[in-house]
Amino acid sequence: MTWFMVDVETDGPCPGLYSMISFGVIAVKPGLDQTFYAQCAPISDQYLPEALAISGHTRKECLAFPDPKIAIGKLASWLQQTSKGRPYFISDNNGFDWQFINYYFHKFYGRNPFGHSSTNLGSLYKGLVKDTFKNFKHLRKTKHTHHPVDDAKGNAEALLQMKEMGLIIKL
Repeated sequence: MTWFMVDVETDGPCPGLYSMISFGVIAVKPGLDQTFYAQCAPISDQYLPEALAISGHTRKECLAFPDPKIAIGKLASWLQQTSKGRPYFISDNNGFDWQFINYYFHKFYGRNPFGHSSTNLGSLYKGLVKDTFKNFKHLRKTKHTHHPVDDAKGNAEALLQMKEMGLIIKL
């Protein structure tokens, strides 16, 4: 199994009604040198300007992004080439990131290579330090920029730090 830290940027709160406009994925291994990034054209006419603004892209820019079917197909191929065994999904906010990745895989690829499960990085940290009020974000080294590769890398750095702190995880 290979763990993949995932981050998505969207133009709204849920897939189908709104669109995933970009995503970043990083294989969680020492060096953090295996990354994937893609942009996706919107799949809906609906968008929330304030949600889209977080990504730094305009609606006009997003309309020129590649077809999501191509981006998702490339991600599926990259996961197959990069993963040792089943790929395992983890993110800072898996309730948000997972719903978009899962929806897009099923809509544009026919199945989700990650299967039916995901893990929340923040919950792992809370369990590790035995305090539901603690936050892992101080463990990031890479600045949180809302570029999905930067954000996935910072979160992967935090997971590697958690391993150093005693988290038992096979990477």
